[in-house]
Amino acid sequence: MLEIIYQDENLIAINKPHGLLVHQSSIARDAKEFALQMLRDQVGKHVSPVHRLDRKTSGILLFAFDKESEIAMHQQFMNTETDKKYLAILRGFAPDSMDIDYPLAKENGTLQEAFTSFKTLQRAEVPIAFGKHPTSRYSLIEATPKTGRMHQLRRHFSHILHPIIGDRTHGCNKQNKFFLEQWNMTTMLLHASELSFTHPITSKRIHLKAELQNEFKRVMDFMNIQL
Repeated sequence: MLEIIYQDENLIAINKPHGLLVHQSSIARDAKEFALQMLRDQVGKHVSPVHRLDRKTSGILLFAFDKESEIAMHQQFMNTETDKKYLAILRGFAPDSMDIDYPLAKENGTLQEAFTSFKTLQRAEVPIAFGKHPTSRYSLIEATPKTGRMHQLRRHFSHILHPIIGDRTHGCNKQNKFFLEQWNMTTMLLHASELSFTHPITSKRIHLKAELQNEFKRVMDFMNIQL
């Protein structure tokens, strides 16, 4: 059963778990469950996603019930008229705050401007040696992407050498292996925590929040991090 965090006549939003694909994809043929089909079955109505989250990213995922709302919300996301916030745990002690202005290449090689702001909420030092270091250091951050490029947050944090824990594509394989061996953790610690947008029918400003998933909370517990 998916956690529904918002619903009206036009829109519905869920708190997507880590590891759940939005819809069927040729690049993940191993998947048997998809948020789109699960939500359709749960509410008994046709729904269409108006944006995307990576499979391993949890948090707010918004769907539309009707075509008018779907098109209008697609437009808001394309025009960066929505406000999004993410929580993530990074390798190392990240700066207190930072603006990352770093263009990202599309699959065809074309560069697109990409901008992310973030602030560090807490830092953690786990008393377990890692490599040459006597302890392991991490940062809980809140990120605000101003653009919506493919894997933007994952690529931006990798660029500043503070990759997201659990990111296999752009992250640190040694850290990911460390988390697997120490805590049996394979989740990517990235969560879409807040979303604000203008309702396509009523024009009211809607602000949604999604609680962290249990696996993210488990990591925060052994790091002694509290929001």
